[in-house]
Amino acid sequence: MIDWLRRDPDDLSVTLGDTTLPLDIRRHPTARRMILRLADDGASARVTLPRWGRTIDAVEFAHSRRDWLAAQLDKRPPARPPRAGGTIAYRGQVVRIDWNSSHRRKPQLADETIHVGGPEETLPARLRRWLQAEVRELFIADLAFYSERVCLPAPALALSNARRRWGSCSSAGQVRLNWRLVMAPDAVRRSVAAHETAHRVHFDHSPAFHSLLDEIFEDNLAAADAWLKKNGRSLYASFG
Repeated sequence: MIDWLRRDPDDLSVTLGDTTLPLDIRRHPTARRMILRLADDGASARVTLPRWGRTIDAVEFAHSRRDWLAAQLDKRPPARPPRAGGTIAYRGQVVRIDWNSSHRRKPQLADETIHVGGPEETLPARLRRWLQAEVRELFIADLAFYSERVCLPAPALALSNARRRWGSCSSAGQVRLNWRLVMAPDAVRRSVAAHETAHRVHFDHSPAFHSLLDEIFEDNLAAADAWLKKNGRSLYASFG
């Protein structure tokens, strides 16, 4: 009998050496086979299975691919929590963190350096809030720009903390964009805003959608997509 069958059937997890990953098991109405993915933060693994699939089969599937999961986990960039004297990414650039108790609590960016004071132990949380405030303003401008190009009013915006999706657009027209894109180059961030704007016109990935996206995005879409595919996981290293 294989190891996983001797486990508690309610224990939806998979053990990789000293690491135990929770399993997020989801059924999808159009799925024809099981798909296993490691979350971008490396904290869990997701199994997507057909609507008729059994949970026990999803658990067996994940355990049968432990070597693959371990290899994916090893590929993740090491965690780099922000610290005094360290660096973070901002709009595609590496900026230095100049923490000093005499500085203002609110981060101030000048000459590729973030100057910030306040308690050192709350530095990561305050830098996260600062980045989220920065990207909200950037996204508002991005969405206004692309919405004008498709002759629509600017949509309602919500910041996303999603682990795999960089953006989404609801049928009601609300756009959700991943706040971590503030750490990516401007063209990459804007490509996601353009993508979701095109979905406001074509709620699919049809040729018409891709034609509109190519028309409204002013930069190299293939290069932006390639950057995200290669470097997307690195955007989770600083803030998990």
